[in-house]
Amino acid sequence: MGGGDGEARADGAGPAEGTGTGTADRTGAADGTGTADGAGGPDFWRGRSNLLDEDRPDVVLAAFERGEPRVGEAVIGLALNHEDPAAVLPMVARALESADRVIRQQGVIALAHVARLHRTVDRRCLELLRRCPRGNEADDDLWSFVPHRELPPWLWRHHLRERLVYRLRRPFD
Repeated sequence: MGGGDGEARADGAGPAEGTGTGTADRTGAADGTGTADGAGGPDFWRGRSNLLDEDRPDVVLAAFERGEPRVGEAVIGLALNHEDPAAVLPMVARALESADRVIRQQGVIALAHVARLHRTVDRRCLELLRRCPRGNEADDDLWSFVPHRELPPWLWRHHLRERLVYRLRRPFD
């Protein structure tokens, strides 16, 4: 009758049985599926229902090293939950460099979150973002939240061209 991991029970009385919310779920160590340092192992990552809660760069780095298919979700979580963009941006760059298209797209989303929350970006991420199609989430959030003087000319051209097209289509607004 209860839902899956993290879902409410059908009777509305709280979390489904066995979902747990303690440290053991975050580290995976209590049930032997992860490591005591919290880096988790392959079984730990497969069993997690919400990697968007991730806030530890070392855990995400270990997942990259293992080649976890859901590492992009954890990069987005890291972007949302970690207070230091200098620790997050290298993980975002790793996602943007991925051979997997889905992880690259998740890297773009994570970069958009970093731009919105911390109002910053680094050169490596900008170089990697340039390889992505224009008009993505990161392009728009970088333009909106990061000081324009910190942005490269290719992003200026994209947004100025976009603005010009908009004005030509709606000249009397």
